[in-house]
Amino acid sequence: MNSYEKIISMYKKMLKIRLFEEKIGEEYAKGLVPGLVHLYIGQEAVAVGVCEHLRKDDYVFGTHRGHGIAIAKGLPLNKLAAEILGKETGCCKGRGGSMRVADVESGLMYSCPIVGAGLPLAVGAGLSIKLRGTDQVAVCFFGDGASNTGDFHESLNLAAIWNLPVIFVCENNMYAISVSVKYSTSVEDISRRAHGYNILGVVVDGNDVIAVYEAAREAVQRAREGKGPTLLECKTYRLTGHGTTDPGTGYRSKEEIEEWKKKCPIRRIEDYLLKEGILTEEDLKRIREITSREDEDAIKFAGESPYPYPENVAAYVF
Repeated sequence: MNSYEKIISMYKKMLKIRLFEEKIGEEYAKGLVPGLVHLYIGQEAVAVGVCEHLRKDDYVFGTHRGHGIAIAKGLPLNKLAAEILGKETGCCKGRGGSMRVADVESGLMYSCPIVGAGLPLAVGAGLSIKLRGTDQVAVCFFGDGASNTGDFHESLNLAAIWNLPVIFVCENNMYAISVSVKYSTSVEDISRRAHGYNILGVVVDGNDVIAVYEAAREAVQRAREGKGPTLLECKTYRLTGHGTTDPGTGYRSKEEIEEWKKKCPIRRIEDYLLKEGILTEEDLKRIREITSREDEDAIKFAGESPYPYPENVAAYVF
């Protein structure tokens, strides 16, 4: 990658996700977020590196841990924050909440909280693209646990048979709730499962946004050119618990968590920017201050927005 502007842009998006998630965690602790919240802290490089290649008309399907994916795809912060807080001004009028964020205008079709269930939806979108003859792509994000579901295998099989423009992005954060991938999965690299369906499987360091960016560029380009699907495995790590009710300890050692904190994707890109002389410490401080204000403004907007009106309880129900 030769464009410093692109690297700086990705850094800003990653930081926006990190600070936003930290603030959502604070709102949850205050009792202002209905339902459960699954923070994207530690996985920012995956969504940003992949979505940097996507157009507005490309389709994305997220997961229960989907705030970062939504931001990376371009969903306005105000609408996202309001949705998470269950407000009428949210992208789904407060009906979806944290785990079911969707915004068709941004190309985020759905954030599916059912593990693995987003994969066949992406295949359906890919089939639509092929039938209409456009050069769009469909991207599905999912965790390592989802790779052990029937939806995963059926989706890869159909995408391969029909040669669909789908990029399957496995965010392998090493744990399906509290179950280590070492205990749940027979292969070291989930990307190897692609070979069983005769499609390309790629494994990449999911905490290195530049590496993800490069791998995703090839996958998206192949899909647009009609060369079929790709399974892109991004090895990463959630620095928080599974959800806001999970401290993240007990099944993970403190030593393991501390070791992964050293590999934090935000820290890594900041170290790179400083080492290459692209930005200074003062630049990083200024960017963080600006980004923090943007996130705070979104939370403020959500906090001041009204809840759905009781008389509209049956609205949008089919």
